[in-house]
Amino acid sequence: MRLSALLVVFAFVVAPTTPRAQQPLTARDVVARIKQNIGVPWTEPTVDTFKDGDSTTRVTGIAVTMMATFDVLQRAAARGANLVITHEPTFYDHFDKLDVLEAEHDSVTAVKRDFIRAHHMVVVRMHDHWHRRRPEPMATDLARVLGWERYRGDSEWLYRIPETTLAELAQTIRRRLPAPTLRIVGDSGLRVTEIGLSPGAAGFARHRQLLQQDNVEVLVIGEAHEWETVEYVADAVTAGRKKALIILGHVRSEQDGMEEFARWLGTFVKEVPVTFVPTPDPFWAPR
Repeated sequence: MRLSALLVVFAFVVAPTTPRAQQPLTARDVVARIKQNIGVPWTEPTVDTFKDGDSTTRVTGIAVTMMATFDVLQRAAARGANLVITHEPTFYDHFDKLDVLEAEHDSVTAVKRDFIRAHHMVVVRMHDHWHRRRPEPMATDLARVLGWERYRGDSEWLYRIPETTLAELAQTIRRRLPAPTLRIVGDSGLRVTEIGLSPGAAGFARHRQLLQQDNVEVLVIGEAHEWETVEYVADAVTAGRKKALIILGHVRSEQDGMEEFARWLGTFVKEVPVTFVPTPDPFWAPR
């Protein structure tokens, strides 16, 4: 073999191989990693699905939020995030049903979807499977922010705090969250120590089960139908039961759990920034 040919062969054998270009991270890839790391079986049917946008879109940044309001979408886009992971619905229904809204030519829905498309955004919901983790992150992170971790009872739903009045308890919660529009049912001077915690909208059956326990004097919740849990507590008070209710608001009660989701997601998604975009409490109190 001629010398020139030998040199060509040698160069080919010893030359370093060029690494393959890194594949772009898509929204579908992020969801696949979440399924791999969530720690509970992924089950169907579920609301944890893509709500808008193309799942094959290349991700430039991830915004995690409690509720993908139009305001949140705008702030996410301003940060360069085009994948929004929301805990609650985007289109005003638990299943994000768009057919009725679009049949009505709803203008609010239209402007929101137009913004998502104009900014090449993708919205996906993470609700069911995050709630299924144990201990349940919405309850544990709310308790952490309230300073109740050391008072935890038999579960993340039950706490025994130092004795205080219902009014003082409400003021402490208001300062620590903060939550300016708390709603309270019960005697403001009631002395309490046993707390039941139920963030979000767990429903009357769950609220009732907690209130029926002797070791729950105050139930702290996200939201409820007023003719169900609220009426039940009002009747319990009239009947002389040592019961009270503090309503935080749905967003405020689960906000901290989704901030923890953002931190958790960032431990295994490193290619793009993962940020938490808080959802503003929509309610305000007159001064």
